[in-house]
Amino acid sequence: MVISSVEMERKSWTTRVEAKKKTIESVQGLVDGVIIPTERIVEVLERLIKPGDRVVLEGNNQKQASFLSKSLVQVDPKKVHDLHMIISSISRPEHLDIFEYGIARKIDFSYAGPQSLRIAQMIEDEKIELGDLHTYIELYGRLFVDLIPQVALVAADKADRYGNLYTGPNTEETPTLVEATAFRDGIVIVQVNEIVDELPRVDIPSSWVDFVVVADEPYELEPLFTRDPRHITDIQILQAMMIIRGIYEKHGVKSLNHGIGFNTAAVELLLPTYGESLGLKGKICTNWVLNPHPTLIPAIESGWVESVYCFGGELGMEKYIEARRDIFFTGKDGSLRSNRTLAQLAGQYAVDLFIGSTLQMDALGNSSTVTRGRVAGYGGAPNMGHNPGGRRHATDAWYNLKTSDDPLARGKKLVVQVAETFQEANKPVFVESLDAIHVKDQAKLRVAPVMIYGEDVTHIVTEEGIAYLYKSDSMAERREMIAAIAGVTPIGMEHNPKSTEKLREKGLIAMPEDLGIRRSDAKRSLLAAKNIDELVQWSGGLYNPPARFRSW
Repeated sequence: MVISSVEMERKSWTTRVEAKKKTIESVQGLVDGVIIPTERIVEVLERLIKPGDRVVLEGNNQKQASFLSKSLVQVDPKKVHDLHMIISSISRPEHLDIFEYGIARKIDFSYAGPQSLRIAQMIEDEKIELGDLHTYIELYGRLFVDLIPQVALVAADKADRYGNLYTGPNTEETPTLVEATAFRDGIVIVQVNEIVDELPRVDIPSSWVDFVVVADEPYELEPLFTRDPRHITDIQILQAMMIIRGIYEKHGVKSLNHGIGFNTAAVELLLPTYGESLGLKGKICTNWVLNPHPTLIPAIESGWVESVYCFGGELGMEKYIEARRDIFFTGKDGSLRSNRTLAQLAGQYAVDLFIGSTLQMDALGNSSTVTRGRVAGYGGAPNMGHNPGGRRHATDAWYNLKTSDDPLARGKKLVVQVAETFQEANKPVFVESLDAIHVKDQAKLRVAPVMIYGEDVTHIVTEEGIAYLYKSDSMAERREMIAAIAGVTPIGMEHNPKSTEKLREKGLIAMPEDLGIRRSDAKRSLLAAKNIDELVQWSGGLYNPPARFRSW
């Protein structure tokens, strides 16, 4: 059928921009240009957000659009209801309060650490409709495909009167959320700490922004990546020694990402001591993709680190970063430029190794942080914790994991899972079946929320030893290898001592003794810094830890 020119003229191709113009006109009597008066924010939100809208709310690992989330809770559910929320990290009570009040109905997210117990209960009580559990990159990607937001509620440090934004050290995911909304004629609302005449730098231009509101208090920042060395245990030090000797040195790992945890903090604090004794400076751990961990300070000061690209900032590290511009990515003003989306991509494709922890692992190495009664999600771990098929550049560490002589054979990214065999309350980490399968059915998910699939895991480290899974020839052998280092868990009790000895002889597993490590040497005296105060001293007084980490 041929469409006539008359019919073509009748069809409008600007319905979205026309709808946006009409919506913005509805608040003209309440705003001053692009500036929303602080006290009018709830009334403005009630006019700008329509029932059923898809709303992306900035809830990062650290930076929260806390003023906007508290304001959203106050809207009249008769005016604003059935929202489809997109929140990468569910971190604040009001992120879930809006579902209790009928303001929102459905959610897509990646991580819910602080609210993991509550959201699990709300799912069970059918008070919230769960779209999907995503990785960060996956969620960001869908913002440009089938989860395009009608409204974005985000946070920045400062704005000028035109709406240009300075996001400061904690840029995180703000540009991605804003771009997905602004360029499909959605409405972008930004809370800022202050409006100034001149910005230190422009991180997001005013043409991407519709409205700015000065918050009644600075947006919330959580020092999520700060680990006090006082709490690092001898077991974690033993694991860190095995990681350095049996993985980093063995494979020549130079580029890497560390997850959150005391076990990786221990690795960072052993580099200037144990790593130095092995003569590994310059040979391992030179280029990092991670938040500015305070426990990395001694390694930086000792000359181990060449570069650090960050997902976000970390409270108290601002002056240290500004003074170490050779290491970090900073603007002309000296402040950190972070970008969560680009850091996730770098962690996925550009690094040789990802190392993290888990709450549960089955006999084949599949793992998840989603357990019965706790829907924590998994954030970016699945993005970085897999072997990306699109990788084409070869490094020594990547190439070192090649196990075939086939001319088309490729190397493999190192994906390391670290776990003590038992959690708190004597719960075994190694189980026959993941709780994620139960949660899948309960939450009506089509796919079980597995964090990292066993097929991607190359190494598992426990207090018993290391399993070099990338060398396994079969599922049966893989299961034997995992059982050999799973301690007295149900999976570990399956191991046969004779089989374990054969696995050691073949180099498929390694106990500390096989790596030249004496268990009795795994003491806190090896740590380059044993408390927060010593980290401050290493930094020359530049690190300013949050009050709750001060013990002096």
